[in-house]
Amino acid sequence: MAEEYGVELSRASWKDADAPDGTPVEIKAAMHEHADGPPGNFKIYREYHEKLQQNSGVYLFAAYRVRGRGVQVLAHGRRRASRLPTMRWHGGGDHRGTEQAKISIQAVL
Repeated sequence: MAEEYGVELSRASWKDADAPDGTPVEIKAAMHEHADGPPGNFKIYREYHEKLQQNSGVYLFAAYRVRGRGVQVLAHGRRRASRLPTMRWHGGGDHRGTEQAKISIQAVL
């Protein structure tokens, strides 16, 4: 994903990369379908999402499936943090110290 979109990995707590123009980028990947059948989704963490929005950042989303010993990317796209669908924040992000929301793959790809 980083090569395809020309971003440089940065590994900050709230972003994964920077675009050539300095735009912060968060990369999200989700398995298109879980082993037990339900469709996958992307987890968004509120504190990081708000910081990304404040800095006019973008998300790179990728849906994938397991293929042999690797993965096959089925769809991918870029979306401004300010242009995500309405999210319902809830707990569950305790390991990150912030609330989280889940976004369906269909909502952003």
